[in-house]
Amino acid sequence: MAIPLNYVARNLWARRLTTALTAGGLALVTFVFATVLMMDEGLKRTLVTTGELDNAVIIRKGAETEIQSGIARDQAGIIEMHPAVAINAQGSRMVSKETVVLISLLRAGDDKPSNVVIRGTSGMGFTLRPQVKIKAGRLFQPGTSEIIVGSSIAARFANTGIGQHLKFAQREWTVVGVFDGGGSGFDSEVWGDVEQLMQGFRRNVYSAMVVRLADANRFDKFRADVGEDPRLTQEMKREQTFYSDQSKALSTFINVLGLTLSVIFSIGAMIGAMITMYASVASRVGEIGTLRALGFRQGAVLWAFMAEAMLLGCVGGLIGLALASLMQLASFSTINFQTFADLSFRFILTPDIAVKTLLFAGTMGFIGGFLPAFRAARLNIVDALRAA
Repeated sequence: MAIPLNYVARNLWARRLTTALTAGGLALVTFVFATVLMMDEGLKRTLVTTGELDNAVIIRKGAETEIQSGIARDQAGIIEMHPAVAINAQGSRMVSKETVVLISLLRAGDDKPSNVVIRGTSGMGFTLRPQVKIKAGRLFQPGTSEIIVGSSIAARFANTGIGQHLKFAQREWTVVGVFDGGGSGFDSEVWGDVEQLMQGFRRNVYSAMVVRLADANRFDKFRADVGEDPRLTQEMKREQTFYSDQSKALSTFINVLGLTLSVIFSIGAMIGAMITMYASVASRVGEIGTLRALGFRQGAVLWAFMAEAMLLGCVGGLIGLALASLMQLASFSTINFQTFADLSFRFILTPDIAVKTLLFAGTMGFIGGFLPAFRAARLNIVDALRAA
């Protein structure tokens, strides 16, 4: 015969203050656990959405980022003429030859410098990235010292409003537009004309190329041709894979640090839950004896107290998850360990993260309540009734 669940819930309600304090400790640990997972998901989404499925990125072999890469003009011409490259309705090959450089800009408010990615691109660069839209102003004119800034840059850095000027690469550049990268990493970049930026930074090679594939199934053949051509020293990756790889170092750091903190804090929370449950057992010895006298077996008493502890954990988990969900309302920034550039992102809560968080909270309740529940189940009926 099992003890009804509503009896378990009433016992928690009868000790509201103790229940609230214990659930609060579990909620804080759950909050840390959930925000770590949400941060990791947000970073991955930001970088993965930077890439298009039908696009490929070409960089120098051995380079991990566009900043480290180099493609000579003659090599770019060879790659551009490959038959796997798509051709648009106007007869132009869908290729964007780009240069990528890091510069330091002052953040608005505190005037502290932070690294920002400057991307030299062309009109085709916009065509290849349909998620990028001009939200204010206009696109830069080719052959001029005009730039446009991502929405995160415009919100966080000084002198990045339309009509304002930035000084870098031995020139003064005029901001003529703000673009929205659709939540991708492009929101944290500044774009300008590739040829003008190469002149300003005194570069004679491109950093990378982005190409649209005429057929996504021809990627492997295209990649093999690039890798085997003795004139080329480049390699090719699908654009989504390339940008996803950019998050690996930062993602690993966040997960190791966050989960380590979660484990440490959870030990304290489980000890708190254990103390609470031991106190509950001590104050209810007579009640336990009565339950046993009424015919409830040791197993029923054990699982009643275990259910009480796990319910306590779930309450704390729901509170912590609710608090963590509020993190989605704000935008945050960090340093991308691959590029050492400022990267803006949002915390993202998914159903998978919610399930993992509640399981984590329930597990804390299970572990914290096991020993007290075992003690309650082992109480002698006669001794328990005498204590009443």
